[in-house]
This record gives sequence, C-alpha cells and structure tokens, in this order.
Amino acid sequence: MKEWGRWKRYENCIIASVTILVNILVLSIRFDFYYDLNDDVFMRNVMSGAYTGMPDGHNVQTLYILGAFISLFYKLYRALPWYGIFLLVCQMGSLYLIGVRLLGICRKLPAKAVCMGLLTLFLWGMVLPHMVALHYTFISAMLAASAIFLFITTPKGLTAGKFVVRNIPSVLLVILAYQLRTEMLLLLFPIIGLAGLFRWSEEDKFFQKENYMKYGIVLSGIVVGMLGSREIDFAAYGSEGWKEYLVFFEKRTEVYDYHLDVVTNGEHEEFLHSLGLNDAQQELLSNYNFGLDESIDAQLMSQIADYAVKDTDYTGAIPKQVRYYLYRTLHEEDAPYNRLVIFLYACIVFAGAAIALTEKELRGKWSFIWKTVLLGSCRTALWMFILVRGRYPERITHSLYLAETVLLLGVLCMQLAGWRRTENRVCEKKEETEACAVEEGGKPSAAGQWAAGIICALLGLLFVYHLPQSIAKAAADVEKKEIAYADCMEIIRYCEAHPDNFYFEDVYSTVAFSEKLFAGECNLLANYDIMGGWLCKSPLYEEKLRAFGIASMEEGLSEMDNVYFIASRDSGTDWLPAYYGEKGIAVSVEQVDVIADTYAVYQLRR
Repeated sequence: MKEWGRWKRYENCIIASVTILVNILVLSIRFDFYYDLNDDVFMRNVMSGAYTGMPDGHNVQTLYILGAFISLFYKLYRALPWYGIFLLVCQMGSLYLIGVRLLGICRKLPAKAVCMGLLTLFLWGMVLPHMVALHYTFISAMLAASAIFLFITTPKGLTAGKFVVRNIPSVLLVILAYQLRTEMLLLLFPIIGLAGLFRWSEEDKFFQKENYMKYGIVLSGIVVGMLGSREIDFAAYGSEGWKEYLVFFEKRTEVYDYHLDVVTNGEHEEFLHSLGLNDAQQELLSNYNFGLDESIDAQLMSQIADYAVKDTDYTGAIPKQVRYYLYRTLHEEDAPYNRLVIFLYACIVFAGAAIALTEKELRGKWSFIWKTVLLGSCRTALWMFILVRGRYPERITHSLYLAETVLLLGVLCMQLAGWRRTENRVCEKKEETEACAVEEGGKPSAAGQWAAGIICALLGLLFVYHLPQSIAKAAADVEKKEIAYADCMEIIRYCEAHPDNFYFEDVYSTVAFSEKLFAGECNLLANYDIMGGWLCKSPLYEEKLRAFGIASMEEGLSEMDNVYFIASRDSGTDWLPAYYGEKGIAVSVEQVDVIADTYAVYQLRR
C-alpha cells in the first residue's frame, strides 16, 4: 500500500503519458510523420549543416536562440533528426500538459478516463492532419494554447508566490512559442491577454495588492523573456550582410505572400519598367527565380513592396471580408473547428445561465456574459485582420481556432468546477491537491454532474462525427506528400551521385516538396539549391555558393562546366536565354540528362 501511495501522487502524469504514447504509437503505425512544407525542411537543413556544411542557428524563421539550441544537438551528433524530434515533442508535449491539467480537475477515475478519451478523439477527429504533417506555425499555436489552458485553470486560493511558481510552465511555453514562430504568437497574444483577464476576474477581490503581484510578475516574465529573446536575435543578425538580407526577406514576404499580382500581373508592367526592370528580369520575378539576377536586391524589393501596399485599398475590402467572415464562421469551409467553437460558446452561455439561476449566493455568476462578448469581439478583430490582409492559410486559421477553443474550454471547466452546493464551498484541506483547490471543495451538485456529462457526451459525438473526414483528409495529405517526397528524393539521389557538380533548381517546378521527419539523415553539405525562395541572397546562401567555388548564380550557370539547371520536363526554359541575351551574352540551353522521367538536367552553353 505504501508503494501505491508513493505512485498515487504521479497518477495523472502516468495516465496522460500512457495516453499520449499510445496515440504516438498508433499514429506512427498508420501514418508517416512529414514536414508540412518546404519551409521546415530548409530550416532543418540550416540547423543540421546540410545547407552550408556546418550546423547554424541562423535559420531566419525562428529566433536565433532557439535555432542555435537545436543546431547544438546537430553539432554533437548529426545523424539524428533533432529538429523533427523537437517539433514532435512540442506537439505531443502540449497535449500532454493539457491532459495532466484535465486529470487534475477530475477527481474520480471514470471522469479521468472520459477526459483522456475526449483528448484522444480531439486529436484524431479535429487536428489529425496537423499531427502527421508538422508545421512550426501550428506547433507554436499549440504551445500557446497549452499555456492558455494551464494559466486559466490555475488553482484558486494560492498565495502570490505559489501562483507564480505554478505558472512558470505557462510563461516558458509562451516564450518558446514566441521563439518558434514570432508572428503567430503575436497574433495570438490578445487571446493570451484575455486568458489573464478571465483568470484575474475569478479572484475574490479584483483590486488587491496580491493580485497585482501575481499577474504582474507572470506578465513581466513573459515580456522580459520575449524582449530578451528578441535582443539576442538582433545581436545574432547584427552584421551588415544580415541586416540587408532581413530587409530583403521582409519585403519579399510582403510582395509574394500578399501582393503576388504585382509581379505576375501584366497590369503593373509599366511600373516595373520604371524601376529599370526589363521583360526578362520581370519574368524572373514572376517565376520566383530572382536569385539569377544580383540587381534584384533589398532596395528594389522595397520599392515593389511599397508600391504594392500603397496601391492596396484595405478599407474598401472590409465590407466584403465581413461577409466572408460570417460565411466562414457558419459554413463548411472551416468545419469542424467552427462547429466546435460555436458549441463551446453555447455551452458557456447555457451553463452560465443555469449556474446564475441555481447558485444565488455565487459571486460573479453573470460574468460569463462579458467574457463571451469580449472574446467574441477579440476573435472578430483578429479574423478581420488576417482576412483584410488577404492571406489566411489553414496553418494560421486553424491556429486561431485552436487558441480560442482552448480558452473557451478553460472557461467552461472553471464554470463546471465551481458549480457546487452552497454549503460545500469551503475545502477542508484546501491545498492538499490541485483538484481540491480548483474545485473549491465539496461534491458537485447533481445539476453540475449532469451538465458535465451531457457536454462531454456531445463533445464526443462531435469528434466522432468528424473522425472519418479527419482521417481521410490526413491520409490524402500524406499520400500527396509521399508522391512529392519520392520526386524530391529522386533529385537528391541524382545530385548526391554527382558530387563534383552543383545544381540550381527551378523554383516552381521543384519546390512543392516535403520530407519525412524520421527518414534517416546524413546532413552533409548538399550540392544543390533552388533559384529563389526566402534563403536566397542571404549570407548563408552566399556561403553555400563559395563552398562550391561559385561567385554568383548568373556566372556559375553561364561560365562553369560543372554547374547545371534542373526543372520539370514540361516547364519552359526560354526565359534563360532571354535573360542572358538582355546582358549581351548569347547562350543555349542543352538537356544533358533526365531524372525519373520527370525532371530534366540542363547545361547552359555560350
């Protein structure tokens, strides 16, 4: 009995661990884990040393302190997929932390089993495609979501010191999310702020010195961690080469992510000509192979971005996007996420009204009204921001839904946990267990138990209803990635078979690839690179070319016998002679080899 008593205190951690490990095992049997997009692959290549030959923390997308940390593991042992391991640990670790807290709120084993069953159904019925195709943006949102849930369900009745200690994990999760994907965390920060406000409103006395200490210290920890991470990042990218590249990176992102029509639509041809760009250079901007031209630099890209922003009527887009926002909220496009959010809003309203009518002595019993109104207003503002901006891929919209869902779930849990008989409101051993502190003691009322049971049953039905669709979507996505992965590996194997050569790849015909997280990595210097993209023109890109004795892409292709061009066989190559022709250099493009009957290897000859 003593042995069991010793393990009993770790019961919640053990149950959550077993649940997560079983899910990982089943996922790995059913699916392969992939990087969702080539962004994560490029980041991995930088940190692992496959890009320049030496592991480096300057992966551009994450803050340097995190990139340097991951690259350190590659320096110690390159053969392990450390970045893939990191993403998977963050992903499943977030679910684990939420699971442990849910188990802490539940006091009986049947209720704990129900919570773990719902967590598993949520994984498979809602977010499964993101579980098998990992993207750092969505995982950043998962870290932030777990921080939100841990914070809002912090036990009541804690002193300032114990409150701060309990929320150290929440602070660290927010900082890590910020380091992993800064833009995503900043987008979700208003929701994080609402979590703090909602939790503060549960205190017995709102305007109290101890509360200022509790929430002030937690907020200060987050802000200091974020600012410190950013300062280290500024220092790491402080050289002139990196500063110029970051301007180019920012403006390139503005143009290609938000105003692509400026470089692909002929209506803006006159403006581009006014910048000194001839037809061949405009073609490079259109087909994303701008790395060929050294004159397409930060200054030029800034002029294009400034023109694009100035020419965009954001205010005029608001009425149209308001209608689209309402449509997405109520229709199939965002299912099942929008259905889950609507369901949770309804649960909070109905449960809040029932509590207010049955618990006459409960303080703040009508607070659910201003909470739902405030959260609804916040989510509307965030959605309008991304819709009016004109870019809202699933990894961003689903991240917004995830953070909102977890905050709603936290509010609902605290509502149900507080639905007690008035005479049972004092916990005799208030700090004995976390569950006792959260639930404020006493047995749940019959109404509270029924409400929790009905909500859990309906949640389970919602997850089960969407389970076939979720599995089918994940399977289709993995199948598509397997095809792209096979093509990608054909190119990689071909390049590796010719180590004395260097290969530049056409962007649009080769960039739609992904790689498996755990396919085995050698992480040696790769003798290939794409002709555009977000790493192009960076100091790392220049370092890579120097490693192969290439002064520039333009010179390498036209002057060096061991530098080649790879593109799909059905893509045209006329733009290459046209570009060199504008510079007074006559070249011909000769096909010298074929890769898997899909791609052609070309050599430029004067």
